[in-house]
Amino acid sequence: MRDDDATPDSLDADGHLYVFAYGSLIWRPGFAHASAHAALLRGFHRRFCLWSHRYRGTPERPGLVLGLDRGGACRGLAYRVAAPDAAAVLAYLDDRELPDGAEQVYHRRMLPLRLLESGRMVRAVAYVANRDCRLYCGRLPAEQAAAAIGAGHGEMGANRDYLMNTLSHLRQMGVRDAGLDRIAGLLTH
Repeated sequence: MRDDDATPDSLDADGHLYVFAYGSLIWRPGFAHASAHAALLRGFHRRFCLWSHRYRGTPERPGLVLGLDRGGACRGLAYRVAAPDAAAVLAYLDDRELPDGAEQVYHRRMLPLRLLESGRMVRAVAYVANRDCRLYCGRLPAEQAAAAIGAGHGEMGANRDYLMNTLSHLRQMGVRDAGLDRIAGLLTH
């Protein structure tokens, strides 16, 4: 479900919009930003917990996409966007993550996160998995996730590429994600 927050309510106290990236936004943000910062979000973790019938799969052969799911912590990037660009960036992100006419697999939320270099806390927009959506699949066994990812292909390409791009960029950031590593290790080559 889309939030009805006015753009000023989406800005941090410093006057900027921060956007938390934990998956494809890390390697394909699609919007201009003033800077990117390593960040830590507590209370949520990155997981392949959403079936994809469009971007990384089809209704006949669903793929999987990442979501922020409850519990734990997640390292990612916080993109800082200047206030004059905030409304356009939020519109772009909502169109990408909450497309009209499609099932709402994410909720746009304002969450506190820590910028790791400075230790400063900021309020950031994050797209959290909608557990009430029929495409939410929760904690799949790694073998089942790997099988779906290995076979999935949708409008945005191969599901395998989505996983491998995410892993590659996380590694460049010095982030190890044991769950994603396990799934990648199970993919047949």
